[in-house]
Amino acid sequence: MKVGLILECRPNGPDQQVCEYLIKWLRPNTEVVSRTLLNKKNLVAQCGETAALLLGDNCHRVVIVWDLYPPPHDTRQNPCRFKDRKDILDSLEQAGVNSQNVHLVCIREELETWLIADNRAVEGAISKLTHRKVRAVPQVKYPERVRNPKERLMSIFSQRKLRPYEDHVHAIKIVRELESLGLSRIKRSKSFVRFASKAADIVL
Repeated sequence: MKVGLILECRPNGPDQQVCEYLIKWLRPNTEVVSRTLLNKKNLVAQCGETAALLLGDNCHRVVIVWDLYPPPHDTRQNPCRFKDRKDILDSLEQAGVNSQNVHLVCIREELETWLIADNRAVEGAISKLTHRKVRAVPQVKYPERVRNPKERLMSIFSQRKLRPYEDHVHAIKIVRELESLGLSRIKRSKSFVRFASKAADIVL
């Protein structure tokens, strides 16, 4: 199976690293082709023509992943998931794309919502970075409810005397820990469950 991803990060950014890794782990032998559109504004405007190109490149499906609250995090903003969805569907329609082949995955806050869902993965990554056992990371029962999860990870790194959390360096290190831990905790994130379903045909 060949899957196309449309993401709002820069090339080889954390979203691309994590999403590609998860698909290939969940569904081995899947070919993944990513198109990175830098930010949410570009993604909404250009996802239609980008999806058309990916489908024309023999992708069986295309998955569009975006953050409801893109960085920089601003609590004064009041984005609307339904407006985002409408604007994306309008872009697809204008490009003549059959939306049945395209799936939308909106992360409530940002990519770090998935990372904090399994505290053991965060602990494991930090232990490998520091080469020592670290103080336990609190478990998050409802990751989708955490405001600014990136800030939460930055705080966890700081409390454990580690260099600052950098998404382009540390996100992939955390998610790789899931191979030995499984999906029992990360599936608490509804957006991750939807991603697994739409990108890899995995029902959790």
